[in-house]
Amino acid sequence: MSTDYQKARAELGCRLRELREESPHGRLTGTRLAEQLGWPQSKISKLENGKQTPTADDIRAWADATGQPDVFQELHGRLKGFESHIRSWRRQLAGGHRPVQETWNALVDDSNTLTVWENNAVNGLLQTAEYARHVFEGYATLQNSPRDADDAVRARMRRQEWLYQRGKQLNLLMWEGALRAQVCPRPVMAAQLDRLLGVVGMDTVRLGIVPQTGSLQLPPGNPFWIFDDRLVIAEDWHAELWLDDADTVALYKRVWETFSRSAVYGTDAQQVIHEARQKLGTPAS
Repeated sequence: MSTDYQKARAELGCRLRELREESPHGRLTGTRLAEQLGWPQSKISKLENGKQTPTADDIRAWADATGQPDVFQELHGRLKGFESHIRSWRRQLAGGHRPVQETWNALVDDSNTLTVWENNAVNGLLQTAEYARHVFEGYATLQNSPRDADDAVRARMRRQEWLYQRGKQLNLLMWEGALRAQVCPRPVMAAQLDRLLGVVGMDTVRLGIVPQTGSLQLPPGNPFWIFDDRLVIAEDWHAELWLDDADTVALYKRVWETFSRSAVYGTDAQQVIHEARQKLGTPAS
């Protein structure tokens, strides 16, 4: 969890404790408040100590139980503020994948340099339409979200126009495992690898492959994007983390630079991709 997120949650916890102790009905103990709300006392402790994120219903109940219902809007504003750094897939995908792709398109359009680490899949800016379709369909099944793969693919393909704009730069590192993870049928994967072979040497793309047999200074971790020097988006199974404080952005840049020292580029990168392509045993597209 990001430091800024945890700090904001701890500050909200302090505010909740303050409301409990300064109740106009008289100081409430944590045990008494838990009884009023029908919660375990441990929940009161976790919320006040920044160990658990309250829901909107939690903070409304807290404000009412402490006799201060008017503070709900303040508490809710705090909650919305620090929750914006964690964007759950459940919420984002409630309307399908296309709206998420459109949000990403706007972020990419506003950026000149993208610095990216991918450890489990081919990067979206370099995906073929069919590879992208299989990725979207897999996540829709996992998240039980609306199935709008066709619209999502079209949105993702529009994003790739960014690669052909003057002054743009994609600095992409990929773990070799992403080349070998068959998240789609073999012919689709073969076409995807052919696409990667073709982008090596593009003016706007610097593609590095970190071989599985290479020496790493850090574990591969999770994929992430750095948008210029202003924002990092890191992905996990439950959510995206949007991190915009300068120290965190600098940390992720150091992680990327560490991985870059283990990467191969140019013809050496092509050779790693070619070897993965040969293992599929399908004719070149």
